[in-house]
Amino acid sequence: MSNSVFQSVIVQLESVTDRAIGVIDTDGYVVSCTDVTLLGERWPDAALKAAGAGGNTVTFAQKTFRGIIGGTNALEYAIFCAGDDEQARVHCNLAYISLNNAKVFYEEKHDRGAFIKNIIMDNILPGDIYIRAKELHFATETYRAVFLVRQLGHSDVSSADVLSGMFPDKLQDFVISVNETDIAVVKQLSSEPTQEDLYKIAKEMEDTLRNELFIKTIIGIGTVVTHLRELADAYKEAQTAIDVGKTFDTERSIINYENLGVGRLIYQLPTTLCEIFLSEIFKKSSIDALDQETLFTINKFFENNLNVSETSRKLFVHRNTLVYRLEKIKKLTGLDLRLFDHAIVFKVALMVRKYLSSRETR
Repeated sequence: MSNSVFQSVIVQLESVTDRAIGVIDTDGYVVSCTDVTLLGERWPDAALKAAGAGGNTVTFAQKTFRGIIGGTNALEYAIFCAGDDEQARVHCNLAYISLNNAKVFYEEKHDRGAFIKNIIMDNILPGDIYIRAKELHFATETYRAVFLVRQLGHSDVSSADVLSGMFPDKLQDFVISVNETDIAVVKQLSSEPTQEDLYKIAKEMEDTLRNELFIKTIIGIGTVVTHLRELADAYKEAQTAIDVGKTFDTERSIINYENLGVGRLIYQLPTTLCEIFLSEIFKKSSIDALDQETLFTINKFFENNLNVSETSRKLFVHRNTLVYRLEKIKKLTGLDLRLFDHAIVFKVALMVRKYLSSRETR
């Protein structure tokens, strides 16, 4: 445990008493004190005396001590106050309450974060989740969302620290560093959110990191879960959202797993099956035979819902010119994109080709 946790409380106590108040560890070292000249001193006999008194106050060497006893009935720290009179005992007990509460809060917060990380990384058995959740006073059944933030650049300031500042409720929301580029954010929600609600949260994170650290990010959003044990699946979904988004939708920086559509299915197919599919669909000519201008025309045609007039207007070409191009594509591939069934097959084929290309570059 960080001694700075004790010191922050000690600083506040200093303003309400003229007595020296501090903390010693199990070896008797003074780790925190209102009198900074005592820091680093070692009082091993005082530590033994406090350990022997259990959780009661005891006087030793003109000081009053009270031990903080851990779960194994062993001394973890001892609070002390200068003096062996009644006033010293009162001050020592008051300091004990404040410092012990700070210790409990710190450890609970730390343990909660480690607990959530173990869940999303699948490092804890499902049965143990219930036990640990009860120990840490976790609400097992409530709405939670998992966001995976992937940095596309380097910053001198920790992105995790910036994100932590956005979620002040440290007992319900968790910002977890996964590796050098990825940060998982587990957000507890009061009610079932809409996709717009989730996008708004992700957008705020993206804007904050861009404005404060000048870095770009890709954010994957998993399915909203209602139980702690489902967080691991939500985290994997957020990972998949980023990976699939990089392959099929490179323009978006925020990708929701629920909006991946057919791309999610293609991403899970073996490459050999994808290659067979392309060879069966494009018997006349390979899809690679299509030039960039033709592919651009095809994508515009899809974007405008197979509407010839609207597509020609967007491309600034005559309607007959677009019809000529579509006829040319039909001759090359055997697929008439003006027919809905053929258009679906061609769209899937384009996505399969993108997927294979992304696999080749890894």
